[in-house]
Amino acid sequence: QVQLVESGGGSVQAGGSLRLSCVASGYTHSSYCMGWFRQAPGKEREAVAGIDTDGNTAYAVSVKGRFTIAKDNAKNALYLQMNSLKPEDTAMYYCAADDRLICFSGSWIPEYHYWGQGTQVTVSS
Repeated sequence: QVQLVESGGGSVQAGGSLRLSCVASGYTHSSYCMGWFRQAPGKEREAVAGIDTDGNTAYAVSVKGRFTIAKDNAKNALYLQMNSLKPEDTAMYYCAADDRLICFSGSWIPEYHYWGQGTQVTVSS
């Protein structure tokens, strides 16, 4: 059974940084697409960043240059380093995984199949 558990969310002022972590179990971490998604109140869930089995990455336009996705296959872990945070980054952030062949294309990151419970990020102005 695939399980994803996020941590690292919190409250920060605009311009600050946070690092989200996700620990995965129940599948071969290195062979899955991994990604971070977020959902703000009243808005649809959106993709933030993805990383494929070769370590290639993709980012939403809104976070490119500020956020960095990384993974550690030995630890079955996924990370999201978020710098220069803005109030519009406030959302519930979800770790996700999928065994699909195409993890993303350009900045298009599809919805993945497996999800964590989410961790809240709040950025104040």
